[in-house]
Amino acid sequence: MSRPNPSFIPYELVLGWRYTRAGRATRRNGFISFISGVSMLGISLGVAALIIVLSVMNGFQKEVRDRMLGVVSHIEVYAPDGGALPDAAATLAQALKHPDVVAGAPFVAAQALIARGEDMKGAVVRGIDPALDGAVTDLSLQLSPAVREQLQAGRFGVVLGSELARSLGVRVGEPVTVIAPGGQITPAGVLPRLKQMQVVGVFDSGHYEYDANMALLHLADAQTLFRLEGPSGVRLKLRDLHRARQVADELMPMLPGLWVRDWTRQNRTWFAAVQVEKRMMFIILTLIVAVAAFNLVSTLVMLVTDKRADIAILRTLGASPGSIMSIFMVQGALVGVVGTLLGLGLGLGVAYHIDVIVPAIENALGASFLPRDIYLISRMPSDPQSADIWPIALISLGLSFVATVYPSWRASRIQPAAALRYE
Repeated sequence: MSRPNPSFIPYELVLGWRYTRAGRATRRNGFISFISGVSMLGISLGVAALIIVLSVMNGFQKEVRDRMLGVVSHIEVYAPDGGALPDAAATLAQALKHPDVVAGAPFVAAQALIARGEDMKGAVVRGIDPALDGAVTDLSLQLSPAVREQLQAGRFGVVLGSELARSLGVRVGEPVTVIAPGGQITPAGVLPRLKQMQVVGVFDSGHYEYDANMALLHLADAQTLFRLEGPSGVRLKLRDLHRARQVADELMPMLPGLWVRDWTRQNRTWFAAVQVEKRMMFIILTLIVAVAAFNLVSTLVMLVTDKRADIAILRTLGASPGSIMSIFMVQGALVGVVGTLLGLGLGLGVAYHIDVIVPAIENALGASFLPRDIYLISRMPSDPQSADIWPIALISLGLSFVATVYPSWRASRIQPAAALRYE
C-alpha cells in the first residue's frame, strides 16, 4: 500500500503543526510551549464552565417549570370580575374546539384564612372536581384514592399543602377553620364567614410556594363557601405546553368578554429573571474564554520573534507573505480547536453526570448545596441543550482565530534582509 504524497498537504499546515508540537528544543521554546498550553487550558476551562453553568440553569428552569405545571394549568379562562362564569359548560365546550386543547376542568379560586387554634395562615383555596381535575394537572393524580373519595361535595373536607399543614401544626383527621372574605351582615355588624372543615389529606407538589400556600376543596363546597353560582373559571391542558401563549391569543376571540391567561404569563416575572440571569452568566463566562483566547496573542508574538530567522529563510526560498501568515494562524487555530474540544468534552461530561458528582461532593464535605427550605428544589439539575453548546463552541473558535490575526500579520511583514543581518 503506497504512502500518501506529502505534496498534497499544504506546507503551511505542516510547518504550523510542527511549530505547535515541537517547541521544546530550547529553554525559550519550552517557555513558549508552556504559555501556549496555559492558553489552551484556559480556553478548555472557560468552555467547560459555560456549558456546565448554562446546563444547570436550563435544568433548574425545567425542573421548576415542570413542578409549577403539576399545580397550575397550561391555560386558565375566568371572568374579569373574579366572580362565577356566566356559563362554565359552554365556555369549556367552546375552548375544547381548539385543536391544541386536549382537556379541561372547572375550578374555583379565592383567597381565605385557615386557622387552627391561635395559628392562622393565608392561603389560596382552590375548588376542584376530583373526577375531572386529573386530566389537566398532575396534582389531583397525586392524591390517593382514599383522599379523593373523601373529597366529595357536602362533606367539606380540605386537602392542605404539606408546608401549610406543618406551619399550622395540623394532621390528617383534625379540624381547621376556613375564614372566607366578605363577611355576613348582621344586626351586630359585619361578621366573618367561618366554616369548620376536616383535613382529609396532605399533598406535596415539590414546589415550596404551592405547598405552603394552597388548600383544595371540592368544587361544590368552594362555591358554597364563597357564595358563587358556578365555577369561577376553567382550566385547559394543551398538546404542547410551549405553544401556550400562542393558543391563549387564539382563544381570546373565541371567548369574548373573558380573560385568558397562560402559564408563561402567570409566572412571567420569574421566567424573565431566569432568562436575564442566564444571559448575564453567558456574557461573564464568555469573557473568561476571551481572556484565555487572547493569551494566544502574547504566545504567537514570542514565537514570531523566536522564528525570525526561519521566516527569513522561507521568504528567500519563495514563500509569500500570505503563506507566512497562514503558518502562524495554523498554530493559533490548533490551540483554539484543541482547547475548545477539550472544554466540550469536560463540560458535557460533568453536565451529563452532575447528579452523581454533586451528591459525592456533598457527602465528602458534609454539606447541602440546595437546602429545600431555601430553594425550590433539593438536587442539582442539568439539561444540556444544543442551542447553548453550538454558540459556545463557535464563539470560542472565533475568538481563537481572531487572536491569531495580528501576530501572524506581523510575521508576514518581516523582511528577510533585516531578519538575517545579525544571524
